[in-house]
Amino acid sequence: MKILVVQDRLRSGGTERQSILLANAFAAAGHATTLLTFRPGGALDNTVAADVTRRVLQPIDTGLDWLAPQLYRGIAATAPDVILCMGRMANCYAGGLQERFPTTAVIATMRTGKKLPRLFRRSLDIVRHVVANSHEARANLLAQYNLAPERVSVIHNSLVFPPAPASGAREELRTIHGATKKTSVLLCVAMFRPEKNQRELIEIASGLPAGFDWQLWLAGDGATRELCKKFARGKPFADRVKFLGWHRNPAPLYSAADLAVHASSSEALSNFLIEAQSQGLPVVAYEAQGIAECFVPGDTGFAIKRDDRDAFRAKVVQLACAKAADKATLAQRARDFALSSFDHARQVARYLELFKQLRR
Repeated sequence: MKILVVQDRLRSGGTERQSILLANAFAAAGHATTLLTFRPGGALDNTVAADVTRRVLQPIDTGLDWLAPQLYRGIAATAPDVILCMGRMANCYAGGLQERFPTTAVIATMRTGKKLPRLFRRSLDIVRHVVANSHEARANLLAQYNLAPERVSVIHNSLVFPPAPASGAREELRTIHGATKKTSVLLCVAMFRPEKNQRELIEIASGLPAGFDWQLWLAGDGATRELCKKFARGKPFADRVKFLGWHRNPAPLYSAADLAVHASSSEALSNFLIEAQSQGLPVVAYEAQGIAECFVPGDTGFAIKRDDRDAFRAKVVQLACAKAADKATLAQRARDFALSSFDHARQVARYLELFKQLRR
């Protein structure tokens, strides 16, 4: 089977990691796989496996995510059986691709809770099938865009990073950032974009009880990082907020942290939270599309009503102050849930089975 995965650029986000993970896995399974991007480069560009054919449409990086010169000609030369569109820009082109190549199974994906562009909405009506990465995203597709139920499947995101084995790196990393054994390290790994809402996490953490020893670790890069740093700078708690930058593999951060926190306003399913669960971290997050599918609600994670900072803080303190034995039990339940629900091999197999069905 000839599979084409389309993505605008290989930046450092969760969708891009999933695109590369899937392309690498399809190729490893023996399928002729091409990963096509509009823009060249990107932080993850060199993580594409050697057996994946890499194609780029822009000869030089124009900085325009939507610009896809010679897209149809390039795809005609590839002649794929299946086209999987990942990310907003790729999905905007998905409908046109299905019209241009009617015998090819073009698949759109719903991986966001943000308002969809008009061309994205048009694509949903035209493509052969749509994959949502959460049940809540699928329900919204059926309710808001009137898609037939048989045209929409749910395939959750896959775990990108396997659980890290226990090592001395935890204490070393905590020591580097001035965290003691009593410090509760709150972690968020996400690109700095307005919808990821890291500033809200800073606001929440700043209001934690005076006697509570905390640090907030914000890992990632992006447009709003400097604004968040500027906001925290000069505040009495500024030394407790750590901006750790982008990490190709954030697994050591998970092992060094105590709690995963998330305040995103628009998700479909959070890669960060399922990775945190696989590392045994309990979760406190604002409600958003698909968030409650990232953990066992009311057990390994808690979805807090949006903007209820007091409830968010109370849950953080409650989890941080639990007995060591209870924390260990909770961590094991979180790991078991993540490994069974977001298993890489199973998710890849579901995609391949869907491709075969659509080709028939």
